[in-house]
Amino acid sequence: MKQTAFLFAAILLLAAVAGAQANPDNSSLPFTAAASDTTALARGVPSLYAMATTPAPVAANGPSSAGSGEPGSGSADQQPPTVYNVHENYNWQASAGYTFFRFYLVPNVTLNMNGLNLGMVYYPRGHWVGAEGEFIGAWGSIEGLSAKYVQGMGGPRFRWAAPRGLEVWGHGLVGGSHFLPQTAFGSQTSFTYEVGGGVDLNIHQRKIAYRVGADMVGTRYFGTYQYSPKVSVAVVFKF
Repeated sequence: MKQTAFLFAAILLLAAVAGAQANPDNSSLPFTAAASDTTALARGVPSLYAMATTPAPVAANGPSSAGSGEPGSGSADQQPPTVYNVHENYNWQASAGYTFFRFYLVPNVTLNMNGLNLGMVYYPRGHWVGAEGEFIGAWGSIEGLSAKYVQGMGGPRFRWAAPRGLEVWGHGLVGGSHFLPQTAFGSQTSFTYEVGGGVDLNIHQRKIAYRVGADMVGTRYFGTYQYSPKVSVAVVFKF
């Protein structure tokens, strides 16, 4: 009888141990912990498993796109474009300076004259071709008499940009001139034309330049044609 009771007790013990092994404590398993961590995240509680298994979000302007060079990527290497050698072209140019005029009056008679030249040029919208007006007044002497020469002209003027701030130009002007002293050999006025060119030196600043020019002036006085050279230097004001 004692042996039977002992055997029955042993069977019950073995059955309890087998049941414990078949149903372990689920709270110690990783899968159960992950499920509980999901619940914890829903409640705002941080979890070790959730941090390990959930990838961190990447910002649109984060490190992964910093080197892309695309707009909005926040790249430190991206720089705004740079513009070089840009200068403003002014529409108006006013000049004033000195003129030397070698007037071939009649055969074997040459008159050296010094004077003043004034000019105005308008380039519409800073274009390369413009309209020019010029006035010249020069003085000299011939056979002990005072001689005076005045000239007013207008016409087209052309310019071209050159290196080192230079501006090369050419023009063709027509107008009239008047010469004194009065003589008995013909009218003191003449149709006049002028062809030539020169260069503007923009040395100090864009609004002020120094001009050097050379021209050939054609006139008709005293029944003969004159082809007289003229050279000039001037200061140019641009606005």
